[in-house]
Formats: sequence, structure tokens, C-alpha cells
Amino acid sequence: MSNDPLVIFTPSGKRGRFPAGTPVLTAARKLGVDLDSVCGGRGICSKCQVTPSYGDFPKHGVTVSEGALSEWNAVEARYDRVRGLKTGRRLGCQATVQGDIVIDVPAESQVHRQVVRKAASARPIIMDPATRLYFVEVAEPDMHEPSGDLERLKAALAQQWDLTGLVADLSVVTRLQPVLRKGKWQVTVAVHHAANSNTGQILEIWPGLHESGIFGLAIDLGSTTIAGHLCDLVTGEVLASSGIMNPQIRFGEDLMSRVSYAMMNPGGDREMTTAVREALNTLAGEIAAEAEIDPALILETVFVCNPVMHHLLLGIDPVELGQAPFALATSSSLTLPARDLDLAALNSGAQVYILPCIAGHVGADAAAVALSEEPNLSDDLVLVVDVGTNAEILLGNRNKVLACSSPTGPAFEGAQISSGQRAAPGAIERVQIDPDTKEPRFRIIGCDLWSDDPGFAEATAATGVTGICGSGIIEAVAEMRMAGLLDAAGLIGSAEQTGSARCELEGRVHAYLIHDGSAEGGPRITVTQGDIRAIQLAKAALYAGAKLLMDEMGVTSVDRVTLAGAFGAHISPKHAMVLGMIPDAPLDKVTSAGNAAGHGARIALCSREARTRIETVVGQIHKVETAVEPKFQEHFVAASAIPNAVDAFPILNSVVPLPSPSFNTGDGADGGRRRRRRG
Repeated sequence: MSNDPLVIFTPSGKRGRFPAGTPVLTAARKLGVDLDSVCGGRGICSKCQVTPSYGDFPKHGVTVSEGALSEWNAVEARYDRVRGLKTGRRLGCQATVQGDIVIDVPAESQVHRQVVRKAASARPIIMDPATRLYFVEVAEPDMHEPSGDLERLKAALAQQWDLTGLVADLSVVTRLQPVLRKGKWQVTVAVHHAANSNTGQILEIWPGLHESGIFGLAIDLGSTTIAGHLCDLVTGEVLASSGIMNPQIRFGEDLMSRVSYAMMNPGGDREMTTAVREALNTLAGEIAAEAEIDPALILETVFVCNPVMHHLLLGIDPVELGQAPFALATSSSLTLPARDLDLAALNSGAQVYILPCIAGHVGADAAAVALSEEPNLSDDLVLVVDVGTNAEILLGNRNKVLACSSPTGPAFEGAQISSGQRAAPGAIERVQIDPDTKEPRFRIIGCDLWSDDPGFAEATAATGVTGICGSGIIEAVAEMRMAGLLDAAGLIGSAEQTGSARCELEGRVHAYLIHDGSAEGGPRITVTQGDIRAIQLAKAALYAGAKLLMDEMGVTSVDRVTLAGAFGAHISPKHAMVLGMIPDAPLDKVTSAGNAAGHGARIALCSREARTRIETVVGQIHKVETAVEPKFQEHFVAASAIPNAVDAFPILNSVVPLPSPSFNTGDGADGGRRRRRRG
């Protein structure tokens, strides 16, 4: 084994060993990492900025010392002096590898910008915002009746709008007098009333009639992606939606890796808190620019997030969430000033509302899904699955609602997959395999043509075919199973066993070739045996969580299934069921809810009543803890088969009869290896 330093790039997860002195940009190019550069490595364009991380990374099996990269050189120093580098950033063309290192490639340094597919839902919301505008005429000062301008403003609001018990932050008081006089004693005031509160707070004041509107952000703070929707707080209209990758990925792709990072690196929790808050400020600025509004008009933000992200957003060490009994610092909803979270991109008086968490591993994002999908009001039994790096699962009806979380890991996001990548232009997102010829066809993000359609090569020339994202790998594995290239145990057959030369030998196992772009300098995109295992582990965890809830409910089937989340919105019900990701159900009863957590955040942003309602509903949801339930492991093992080793899936098999080859005969490479181990 080479003693050269190990270089690990996030969020792609690609890694390799390189001799000391290798420029980071060179390592990235050799590994196929998406790192931009247009100046030929001369330190002029700044496109190749990266963020190195230091400390213990148990997820990656490395400890990164402070000297893992070369010291700043004159080129970096000049660039920082003239144009400025963000704290912690390095130029990939100048920094050289000196030891094992974990390097994050920020979104702005990527050639193929990742598509955060968490669009806003168009479903209607009844407007009852916590922050409203009030136009008032304030009495002018009178020497014979002395009182302060603030007191006369409050009196006007009480008399003209029946608003009493108001308070004002010092930042408002310091601007009050010039604004009153500029408006000739007519002003518009933004007042915030928290849910379940009779008191209100004056957030902002404008001279005269303010007609530029006020806005709020609904943010779904996920472990992999952060999605934000900018909403008009008067009409509820979504003016812009945008998203970025969560920069905490460099500390660990899954939640427990981040908890481990906080445990093993003193101050690690503060590092992650700082990283995510900086990203939120960036997102707020970008989304305001997209909508062409002044960020100072953003007066309110609602957050939904899982418990680990919840704690790191608030600046709370998540260590207790990494061990039983998985205690939350607080499970209640929170209303607090945005400045407490260092959200400087918003109005200085902006308020933040965070939905309540259900339990230690089921957070405010699951509460938002419950608010959006309302399983507690369903007459039939509905299973709601919010698919992500950590899946939240709800099962219930009017009588009872159960919830759990399941650690699916990042495979569904395209990570830990040999040719995997995040959703970006050029990534394969749809796959079909002819069951007779075993030949594949596919579609990529950014092009509506299939790979065998006329004009596909010309239409994709700009992006190329770069890899395969989460929805693509799911469809590929399911299609391989339906085409007889993959047996129920998840073993890929040989060329002789499957009748397809695309099944290539890789060591002692096989891989299936989807696309070979090597002749044009592009990648060979395959589904390897390791990819199959990663998907099996992820889908087994998801299915086992659902089965655990069904056991608790005392049922063997559900009436309907709702797939939520960015991933859930882009995977077909048929492929999900062929894999055994979800329980057997009529395909027309398996639907997508899109970004249900984000929609729940918008509901809470636009409605005080909804905040009160979800706080009540969360108290009635019963949590099932997968980490301590003995049957979870039993269900997990059975669900590792495709679709399942125990459950029969009669509805699925009546629609999509699955072939039943078994390639683990002892004749192939994998079988021979197993036979030798037994011997």
C-alpha cells in the first residue's frame, strides 16, 4: 500500500493517494473532481477555491494535521490582498498536498453547479402571517402634553389598529424620530405577533406608506442540501426558490459522522455552526438578489431541520444526540431574533421561528411533513416517507400517528456510488434497460432527450455525461433486477449468465456498463457490485423503519404511500417498489408530495394558526426508536434482498413479474470466493 498522502474531496467523496507536493487542483483533475479553473493554474481566476478541513474524521478514517497543505505562497497572499479570500479558503492551484487531507469543493468552485431540487409546492396556503404591516398617523409632539415619540406611536397603533402591549427593539427606537419626521407623522410599521402570544414586537418602521412589501424565508435545512423559498408575507406568493449544498458535508456526510466530529474535535460543533450560518447568509443574499428585493425587507424566517441540524444551527453541541437516550436540548418550538443566529443578511430586527422536534432522531423537518401532509386527518392508513440522507417516516390516520427516523445514508444522494454525483447538469437521472437485449438508455439532467434519441450527442455536448445521481442509480438497479441482470440477493451476473457483454468482470465480481465515454475523454459509468450493496443497505434501512411502524400499528399493509423530499419527487413508484424501498401497495396509491418539509415550512411562515396546530399535533405523535428496537435488525436483514426475502409483494408481482435467476451458484467469481471462504 502506498504511503503517499490520502486526499479526500467532499461532497463527491472521491479519494486517492498523491505524492507530497502535488497541487490540489492536479489531484482533483486526476480523480475527476468537479473543480473549476480557467487560468491554467496561475492563481488569477480564483475559480479553484477550496476549503481544507483539519482534525479527526472517523467517517473517512483519517486524522488531518495543520500541516497537511503547504503554507500560503506569494500568489495566494497577493490574491487575498487584492481581491480577498474567504476565511479558511485556499487556491487549489497553489496549495500542495503535504499529508492526509479532507478538502471541500464549495458550490461556486464547481464547473457543473449542483441542482438542489427542492422546488416550492403550488398548493394553496391560508394567509395568517405573524408579521403584518400597519399604516398609522401619529400625533405630533406637544409641549403641553409631554410624551415620547415611541409612546405616541404605540398609542396610535392601539387606537387605530387595536394593537396593545407592543415592544420595540433599540434598533427601531434609534431610527424612530427621523422616520416620523420624514413621513410627516405618517408611518408604516411592521409588527410581529408570535404564536400563542398576546404581545407584539415592532420590527421595522418606514416613512409614509410603505409599498415595497415585506418578505419571509422558509428554509428546509437538510444534512445534504439547504433549500429556501422567499415568500411575500402579504400574499403568500413564492417569489424565488434557491438552494445550496450544506457545507457541513466536509465534516461528515451523515449525521452521526458530524456528531462524531464534534465529539472528537474540541470546538468542532462551533466550526459546523459557523459553516452553516455562513451558508444561510449566502443563500439569503442570493435568493434576495434573484427576486430583486432588498434583503433588509426579509423580516421573518422559518426553519425546519432534523435534530442534529437543529442543534448545530442553534449553536448547541449535538453530542447527546449520538448516544441513548438521544436527549434533545429542547424539543419545543422556538421564536428568537435572527441576530442570535448571526443571520446578518436579513433585517436587523428579523425574527426566526423553528418548528418543534418530535424526538431525539425525528426533528422539525418531520413535524413540517406532518403539517403539510396531515396524516392525522387521513381516513385511510397512509405511510409518508421523506427520503434523504436520514429518512423520516410517518404512519397513521385519524386515530393514531407514529414516527421514526432511519439512517439511510448518502447513497440515495449519489454519494458512496462509484460513478455517483449530486444532481447536476450531465448527471444520469433516468435509466431504462431492455429486458431482451439488456441494452440501456438514459436521460441526463439538463436534456429531455433519451440517449438513443436522434440529436442526443449534440444536445448534451456542453455538459457531457458526467456521472449518475440518486434517482438514476435507483432506476438503474431496479431496471437491472427487472432485466435479469441482478438476482434477488443483489448479485450481478456474468456476461455468460446474463447474455450481456455489458456485465464486465471487476476483480472477483461483476459490474454493468451503462455508458462508455472514454473515446471522447469522458467517464465510463458503471453500476458496480459495491454500488448495489450501498443501495441495498440504504433501502433496507428505509423499509425496516416502515415495517417497524407497521408492527407497532398492528398492520401488515398500508392503504397508500406518499414519497416526500427532493429524492422522493424524482423516483418512480414502480422502481421504488421493485427495489423494496417501500411496502407493497397499488402503484396508483404511491404518490409524490414533492418537498413536503419545505411546504410545511411555508405553511408555518404564512400562518400563526398553523404554528399553534403543529405544536399540538407533535405532542400527539408517538415516536418509535429504531436504534433500540430488536425487530429493526430482523426487518433490515430481510429487506436487504430485492425486493424482500420475506414479504411477497403480490401487488408488485402482478404488475411487474420479476425474473428469478440466482447467480450465486459457486460457478462465478463471487460464488467461487464464497466457496473458498467456506472451505
